[in-house]
Amino acid sequence: MSDKPMRGRAWPRVLLIVLLALVGALAYGWNDFNRFSSAPLNVTAQGDSIDVGRGSSFRNIVGELRQRNLSNANPLYWRLLAEQMRVAGKLHAGEYALGVGITPRQLLANMAVGKVLQRNFTIVDGWTFGELRQALARAEKLNHDSAGLDDATIMQKLGVAGEVPEGRFLPETYAYVKGDSDLDILKRAHGAMVKTLAALWSTRAADLPLGTPYDALILASIVEKETGRPDERAQIAGVFVRRLQNHMLLQTDPSVIYGMGANYAGNIRKSDLTTDTPYNTYTRAGLPPTPIALPGKPALEAALHPAAGNALYFVARGDGGHVFAGTLEEHNRNVDCYQRKHCQ
Repeated sequence: MSDKPMRGRAWPRVLLIVLLALVGALAYGWNDFNRFSSAPLNVTAQGDSIDVGRGSSFRNIVGELRQRNLSNANPLYWRLLAEQMRVAGKLHAGEYALGVGITPRQLLANMAVGKVLQRNFTIVDGWTFGELRQALARAEKLNHDSAGLDDATIMQKLGVAGEVPEGRFLPETYAYVKGDSDLDILKRAHGAMVKTLAALWSTRAADLPLGTPYDALILASIVEKETGRPDERAQIAGVFVRRLQNHMLLQTDPSVIYGMGANYAGNIRKSDLTTDTPYNTYTRAGLPPTPIALPGKPALEAALHPAAGNALYFVARGDGGHVFAGTLEEHNRNVDCYQRKHCQ
């Protein structure tokens, strides 16, 4: 009996098996591809990122992800995903956040629209310009173009040559991306202070003994250094405004300390109060020649809207607050009580 009819009937079965195997392989591949595109990358720590340099190829990007063990997927899957999303050849250079849980699809979407990683730099109320420069020097992923420049050169590069930098930069939080310059942040902070000061000056209280917005900036810097309590700023400002109106010495220790510079060792002595400097408000009348710190918006508002009252003196209570007095006699009693601990 011939086996040809048997072999003829076997081919369709073989072909069917092959087709089923191919369909199964395609189904598995498709499911595996979908799993890859929606499964989180192997990111284990917050704050991780990937830096895509200008001119980087897609192969280089995927290669770095695989080299850092962030993805073990076949590079073909990455290529297929990019083609499916229609972003192949459209990825932007920059630094991208690799948050825990981010998927390949999310990462490519961020790269396609240039959603680069933003960092924040906060200028703290009451910093001096020197402290601001030190903090900028420590900021990560920021070009330190001001390094080695003196203050005058920095102000020149900001387009405000001749300005004293102290007090000129508004304490706020400023976002930046890798490659930005510290001069960019300074320029934005300077512009923010100019705008804020102008707006507040236009709505200032009447009859203030302040001739210019710069005077207000100086007074606000003193208020900033004298108290960190929101409920006291306007009261402190009121004391200094009345002292200026009455042609009294301001007698503010923070200004004396600022004038001492590197000679200040943490304590202010009686001899320091009698040693004359341009910032010694115990020996010189009126406001000091420049701000003594970077005042925040609340301190500016207090300086331009001081609290009414008759207080001309205040003394630290020891808990962050102050006790106010309208007469020297009352003030001396407060000093005895809160500074010398001779309360009656």
